[in-house]
Order: sequence, then C-alpha cells, then structure tokens
Amino acid sequence: MNRFKITELGNEVFWLRDSERDHLVRVLRLKPGDLVVGFDNTGMEYTSVIQKIEDNSVTCRILSTDHPDVEAHSSVYLVAGLSKGEKMEWVIQKGTELGMEGLIPLRTKRSVMHIEGSKAQDRVVRWQKIASEAAKQSHRVQEPKIYAVCDWRDLAEQLSPDTQWLIPYEEELTQRLASVLERMVSERPIAILIGPEGGFDQTEVALAQEKLGAKSVSLGPRILRTETAALATLTMVLAHFGDLG
Repeated sequence: MNRFKITELGNEVFWLRDSERDHLVRVLRLKPGDLVVGFDNTGMEYTSVIQKIEDNSVTCRILSTDHPDVEAHSSVYLVAGLSKGEKMEWVIQKGTELGMEGLIPLRTKRSVMHIEGSKAQDRVVRWQKIASEAAKQSHRVQEPKIYAVCDWRDLAEQLSPDTQWLIPYEEELTQRLASVLERMVSERPIAILIGPEGGFDQTEVALAQEKLGAKSVSLGPRILRTETAALATLTMVLAHFGDLG
C-alpha cells in the first residue's frame, strides 16, 4: 500500500493536504475505496481506506493502528560538512533508509558550497522533502529532522548535552571506531562529524575535541569520500548497537 505523511489526525480519520493530497490524486491516481497507510512521525502508522477526495484534502477512514518496530533503537545523527553537487542529497536519502535520527549541515573551512540566508533555508526545505520521501520508501514511521545550516559556534546547542560525539579523521592512526564504540552508551545520542571534500581542518578537529569532547577515530587505511565516510560510519554505529544486520 502507498504511504503518506498525515497532515491532520482525528479520532477515526486523518486528512492529507497540500503535496500529500496532490501526490495521491495526480500522481498515483488513487480513488475512494483504495487502501493507504498513513504515519504522523510519532511512531504510529494507520492502515486506512480513502473515504473522500476534495479540492484541498483527502479524508481517510482508519481501519487499524500499529506501532511497528522499524526505527533504530539508538539515536544516531550525522553532522555533515557542506558538500557540492548531489552529495548532501545522497547522504540524506541513504542515511534515512539506514535509520539516522537527523542531519545537521555544517559550514566548515574546506566546504566548497557556501549558502546563507534564504538560500540556505530553501535548501533545508528541499533536503527535508528528500528525507520524507526516503522515510516513506523505507517504511519508516518517523522521518529524520534536517536541521538549519549551522556554524561550529552553534553546533553544541543543536543536540542534547549528553550527546556522544565521533569524528572520523584520516590522520587518526591509533584509535579505531570499533574500540571507541565499545565505550559508548546506546541510550545516549551519538553524533558523527563528517568533513566535506578535503576533510576537516586540523583546527576544527581540535575544536571538536575540546568543545564537544569528540573522539577522533580511524575508519581504516583507505581515504573515503565524504559521502562514503558518512554512510559507512553510520552503518557501523547502527550495526554495533544491533539496529542493522
């Protein structure tokens, strides 16, 4: 069944409006009587039947409610240095499929892409839409949050104070990711700092270690592209805590 993000939830019905309504009507061409699944980002999903299609909304009558165990049990965030081209979109889409909790786009010294003001806000709206579509495709019931583009000085305020920070760094020669994960607590959030093309500047790594308590880790002897490093680290962290594999 096709999946939709609920616009408004009632006692026995829910409504789809705006882009969700248009996708159902214009793209999928569904009709009253067709079955659909709705989710509201609370962890619940609702199997429903389309009851009425109007100009501005679709009314769906709820047939059954479920709380599927599809979300990761550990809250893992990606903090990704702004990258050019489609790299950010790729990381957001695949990170959502894997189970990330959210993504923070970060301005860094070596970021090739520079966006400010309304342009940055528009880009975040687009990235959130990509996360929403990927959540539907992968049958998640909570879509990841895409945060506003931020700077290093504001980063610590984005997540809770008990967040555990990891920073994969190509010049880290002694501390492997696996050994650091053994000392981490699955009940506390984990944030993975990923550099842009060219990686983090040494001063940024030092700042992350000093201000955030970030643990620098090696991902192995080969240098990975920014999008590869992000998804590889996310996969290893989720697998370590039992959410993959």
